[in-house]
Amino acid sequence: MTFMGQNRFTAVVLAADRNPDDPVARAAGVACKALAPVGGRPMLLRVLDALAGSPAVGGVILCGPPEPVMQRDAGLRRLRDDGRFRWLPPENSPSTSALAALRVAPTDAPVLLTTADHALLRPEVIDHFCREARLHGTDVAAGLASYERVMERFPGMRRTRTRFSDGAVCGCNLFAFLSPEGRRAADLWRQVENDRKHPVRMLNRLGWGVVVRYLLGRLSLEAALSHVSRRMGVTVGAVRLPFAEAAVDVDTVADWHFAESIAVRRETEAAGRGAA
Repeated sequence: MTFMGQNRFTAVVLAADRNPDDPVARAAGVACKALAPVGGRPMLLRVLDALAGSPAVGGVILCGPPEPVMQRDAGLRRLRDDGRFRWLPPENSPSTSALAALRVAPTDAPVLLTTADHALLRPEVIDHFCREARLHGTDVAAGLASYERVMERFPGMRRTRTRFSDGAVCGCNLFAFLSPEGRRAADLWRQVENDRKHPVRMLNRLGWGVVVRYLLGRLSLEAALSHVSRRMGVTVGAVRLPFAEAAVDVDTVADWHFAESIAVRRETEAAGRGAA
């Protein structure tokens, strides 16, 4: 394991739709989901704002939206021309898009990977995740939030959770590739993604023993990370984030409305504090 220097992260933002007729894009009346507004600002621009406000981040690579969308959006073209990000055309899946971005990212810098639908992302969340990811000393790190904490903060919100024996967690669409070896994890992600419609093949890749332990409720997060690390040949860690909103992304129209309500509430609270 060869760690990169303590320079700033290169951020990679995945900003393409998974499907050609995304329901969120359709409901918002925009060309792609990343441009759906939250709090009066397109989600993608909110993510770019958060990255620009984080001292942990240096350059930004934007993978997507597709070129026709870029050509029609004067605001995105202006940001690209001003050097706010390097644009890459999206590949045919999130994992292959991530691989393409990792290939052009500077080899001497760690990489932060996130998505354009991370509508409530803030600089404080990015800084915390990047700092803790470095401290973990692993090749790859993923951001997680306690499902219990997320439900306490946002009761009624529907979030996918993974139930480990030591507590359920939600993914946060924040990943750090901290070493050259760690970047290989994106290729393994591609292989798993290709197997998603073949459960037996995926179970064989993960190992039946660990799957059975998970189904029986006997698998801890630490044990799962150790197993994945052995399978992948790189060390994988998790950063537990204390920010419930880090687990909020926009996969559905309901998610979009929920993110909008949280953004409006947060901005109203901030305005009230400013007036006090």
